Amino acid sequence: MFMAVLDVFIVNVAAPTIGSDLDASGADLQLVIAGYTISYSVLLITGARLGDRLGHGRVHLAGLALFTAASLACGLAQGSTELIVFRLVQGVGAALMIPQVLSLIQRTFTGEARVRALGVYSAVLAVGAAAGQVVGGVLVSADLFGTGWRPVFLVNVPVGAVLLVLGRRILPLGGSAKEERARTLDLPGLVLLAAAVSLLTVPLVLGQEEDWPLWSWLSLAGAVVLFALFCGYEAGLARRGGAPLIAPRVLRHPGMGLAVFRVLAVMSVNAGFLFALTLHVQGGLGYSALRAGLSFAPTAAVFGAVSLTWRRWPAAWQRALTPVGFALAAVSVAGVGLSFHGGGDGGAVLYAAYAGMGVGLALAFSPTLTRALATVRPEDAADASGLLATVTQLGQLLGVAVFGTLFLNRLESLGVPRAYTSAEALWGCACALAALAAVGAVSGLVLRRR
Repeated sequence: MFMAVLDVFIVNVAAPTIGSDLDASGADLQLVIAGYTISYSVLLITGARLGDRLGHGRVHLAGLALFTAASLACGLAQGSTELIVFRLVQGVGAALMIPQVLSLIQRTFTGEARVRALGVYSAVLAVGAAAGQVVGGVLVSADLFGTGWRPVFLVNVPVGAVLLVLGRRILPLGGSAKEERARTLDLPGLVLLAAAVSLLTVPLVLGQEEDWPLWSWLSLAGAVVLFALFCGYEAGLARRGGAPLIAPRVLRHPGMGLAVFRVLAVMSVNAGFLFALTLHVQGGLGYSALRAGLSFAPTAAVFGAVSLTWRRWPAAWQRALTPVGFALAAVSVAGVGLSFHGGGDGGAVLYAAYAGMGVGLALAFSPTLTRALATVRPEDAADASGLLATVTQLGQLLGVAVFGTLFLNRLESLGVPRAYTSAEALWGCACALAALAAVGAVSGLVLRRR
């Protein structure tokens, strides 16, 4: 799980080096970064259903093998086109292996053990996002044996090989129950969902690079239409007694709608914060890849600690943790923007704001995910896992696209990129991120099912 999340973000810091080494265009680099996420997000729900039919352990290991092989191919790529293709394949491997993690947790653990396992899952998910920046900075700066950016991919190979050996010994490799294996893959639903997600993600990834041409807006409009068709088809299939890709009863599960919105919001804030801050400290302040990566260490460390311990906090606090987390994230991201305001390097207050982001994002995400999945029936584990994993990826895409675009547009309007103008752009982005976090804090008042 950590490897797959890491690879969403690890390439961000390495992108300048990849561009110069492979003579890649800006659009090429966008596809290197986003190709993985596009194939990953499009196929997540299908990966979950395949695990339901063929056995979660078996599909997880198949995805891990493909992910590891694609990582090796990425590390050895000699051109940008090769790297883009291998990144797409790497995303397919991740889409096969990652939904099985939640499904295996749902089917293996019960009661308090399941809650603990979901806490670890939450910690790994978001720590991987921040750690991707840190590890990317360390590996690129180290320039191991003159290999430059290649270790950001090759590091997965020995880890994946070890996990393949351990996984065959530890994970259950048998298939699911007979009646579950009988469920079809819902290929029409898959085609509709894949097309809708593709039409959504491609313009979000490439729109800024291409200056938002007409095709990008038509694509986004088409995504809305196809999502509506997908929902209608799935509802009709369920009424006819079929096996829809996402069972409507999962969406009707108490609190699932609120959980989907909160996961989307917190992942958007997290990804937008990391992306905009990376652009500022590397482009505006001139930090090295290593120093930029290490800037995210406090957020990652605090996020992991809180995700693993929040369940031990007083019971009277539990229901308030998520809205308080969103509120703290709103204050903290505004604090980061203020710390850099005027073109300075942040000072001591900055690290308190970084830590506040870690606490706030952890409280907004971990209890939300745990409560949404803790009571889902085992037979719905695959659908719930695929749904929330897909929402997580879409949240990250939206965060980078929306807030990255906001930062870059603001920077362009202010003139030549310098520390001061970059800080002004970051401040505008931080205000928008704080506003979204504030909406997350009050979302339970509107969306909670009673």
